[in-house]
Amino acid sequence: MSEAKQRIDEIVRSNQVVLFMKGTALFPQCGFSGRAIAILDHLKVPFETVDVLQDQEIRQGIKAYSDWPTVPQLYVKGEFVGGSDIMMEMFESGELQQLVGALAE
Repeated sequence: MSEAKQRIDEIVRSNQVVLFMKGTALFPQCGFSGRAIAILDHLKVPFETVDVLQDQEIRQGIKAYSDWPTVPQLYVKGEFVGGSDIMMEMFESGELQQLVGALAE
């Protein structure tokens, strides 16, 4: 296992909800990351973020880790959920609320 994959795996397994994104929760660097943060904030769930712009190995590694070509990427309880479009669809259908409901503050 590559070092980047090991680091990503540790992050995913040690956080209930983690978003790999461009930028930070306070300063998203793309609209998709901003939308993902807005959804998570609305759901009032505690979450961690990883700024892929700060680490090129993580930026490339996360795409291979999930076999998903874009960022942001949401993981809940160690499982890959999807990007911002999937998050929005799941939010609109109520599925995302069910997935993270027990974690809400």
